[in-house]
Amino acid sequence: MISITNLSYYLGSRALYENASLHIKPGQKIGLIGLNGTGKSTLLRIIIGEYQPDGGTISKAGDVTIGFLNQDLLSYQTDDSILSVAMQAFERQNKLQAIIDELLHQMETNYTDDLVDKLGRAQEEFESLDGYTVQSRAEEILEGLGFSTTDLQKPLRMFSGGWRMRVMLAKLLLQKPSLLMLDEPTNHLDLPSIQWVEKYIQTYEGAVIVVSHDREFLDNVINVTVEVSGAKLNYYPGNYSFYLEEKAQRNEIQKGAYENQQAKIRQTERFIERFKAKASKAKQAQSRVKLLEKMDMIDDVIDENARVNFKFNFSTQPGRHILHLDDISKAYGEKRILTRADIRLERGDKVALIGANGRGKSTLLRIIAGNEPVEGERRLGHNVLFSFYAQHQLESLNVDDNMLEELKQANPEKNEGELRGVLGCFLFSGDDVFKKIKVLSGGEKSRVALAKVLLSQANFLLLDEPTNHLDMQSVNILIQALAQYEGTYVVVSHDRYFVSQIANKIWYIEDEQIKEYPGTYDEYETWLEERKEQGVKNAFTDNKPAPAPVAPKPAAVAPANDNERKDLQKALKKANQQAEEAEGKISQLEARKGKLEAELADPSTYGDDKLMQAKNDEYHRLTNQIDQLQSQWESAMLEAEQLEAKLG
Repeated sequence: MISITNLSYYLGSRALYENASLHIKPGQKIGLIGLNGTGKSTLLRIIIGEYQPDGGTISKAGDVTIGFLNQDLLSYQTDDSILSVAMQAFERQNKLQAIIDELLHQMETNYTDDLVDKLGRAQEEFESLDGYTVQSRAEEILEGLGFSTTDLQKPLRMFSGGWRMRVMLAKLLLQKPSLLMLDEPTNHLDLPSIQWVEKYIQTYEGAVIVVSHDREFLDNVINVTVEVSGAKLNYYPGNYSFYLEEKAQRNEIQKGAYENQQAKIRQTERFIERFKAKASKAKQAQSRVKLLEKMDMIDDVIDENARVNFKFNFSTQPGRHILHLDDISKAYGEKRILTRADIRLERGDKVALIGANGRGKSTLLRIIAGNEPVEGERRLGHNVLFSFYAQHQLESLNVDDNMLEELKQANPEKNEGELRGVLGCFLFSGDDVFKKIKVLSGGEKSRVALAKVLLSQANFLLLDEPTNHLDMQSVNILIQALAQYEGTYVVVSHDRYFVSQIANKIWYIEDEQIKEYPGTYDEYETWLEERKEQGVKNAFTDNKPAPAPVAPKPAAVAPANDNERKDLQKALKKANQQAEEAEGKISQLEARKGKLEAELADPSTYGDDKLMQAKNDEYHRLTNQIDQLQSQWESAMLEAEQLEAKLG
């Protein structure tokens, strides 16, 4: 269908491609992968003819049509309805509809055989092109991508860039080109829409090339992986998981061949050095010199799987309870997001907040951060320090700082080498670190802001779509960083692989409530499938993990009079203070207990029997004190809950 032969393309003196070749066959579903900057998007633009190669040829069959979804389409605006924009895909059908409408108008006053004949031919062609179903097809695809029926008649200009991108995707899908090229299509889709697109591509009759950092999306839609590496296009006949396994095997073979060749080179060089001065061996030594000169050198394997070792040093250890949201209600006009919702967050919780767009995920993060006015009560726990990453947080970056200066603000204790190491993990190297924030692209600013959040000494992180604008290597770095993070976090993400690696609890918003699934994303998906099969909402069977039952709130009993209400409020305030004091003391004692454990594990302590006994005694005393304080805290919290119920 399309043949790329010996393609070369240069950016200045750097070769993005050099004698690279690829054959795209009908019906293939190709995942185009590689590190940022290797030229994936450039290749798509070369295929469509937007960029001209410096060498090689691109041959296309005469009947090939190409549709290209790219980030440039975000800027497209019009006052036409989104349904009208999507239906621009049906160019011939739209033209025929206009002809039919005009002929019918003329026939109202001039009914002739010629007009009847023209109308018949136009209607026949219109029917052969399924013209009578184009609107319903457009509506089906737009609604599959997350638009409501009432949205379809709204002008495109009303929607944000991400939603406009969905309209352009719908238009491309309706055109059904023989080659569909999608550049990061999941960046602006929520999870239900991603799953809908997956099913659509799986049954798509044409060929598809997808550039994406979403591993699960690639695994579900592609049957060929093409890796851009070393200015070449490396072909793997399988999905992304197959590619990982196959590449590991190829690397192992290449590593062995490289090491064998290097051993042979060293042996040959030793022979040359030893015998080059001896007349009897000089000829043999010279022949080995020529052998080395003619040898086709095997490259060493480059490890592209960057590893990271962040040191998360909290200046303050939080208490056991990180966050309480009680009776939270939030609405925008008539659109209700939450109604008297409750949720608890404990120290060490790693939460992924998932679901369709428009359900209120980002709103909930802002509520947790205290940036969104709500009805109800939001309480942060003792010594909780949080840091919030979201796309709009990029505005808080100082545009006159360079990257190193910006990161230094987040953690002044880090030296330049450590900060460079972190920036290197996020694909900034060499003199890049001295670039001013003002000259960075949106994606580069996102990476700097994310690195800044991870370097902060916060013990509670809020991350809103952190994988947007990151390639797979950077996503892997973020996964490693969060795995080493000993604090608590809530992450909003539609990247299923990322979520499956970083979460031990799942939150989702349903029926204007915050629901919790106490397990990993994979377990949540299994439970969700079983729930769908049973057709029972919020039902759990005994043999699968289920959210812990929530005790019903005690029925509120109104105080008899104002004096009684004041007494109850005083008692409630006192109970809350007692709980906070106990939590603060527990935190201090646990910090001392942790130091004692380290001291007891130190071999130097073993040599002093008196010191060892003293530390053991202190350790047991601390343990008892913590247990007593924990009982006090629980009693105070129980009393506070009962008082709250009486106050209503």
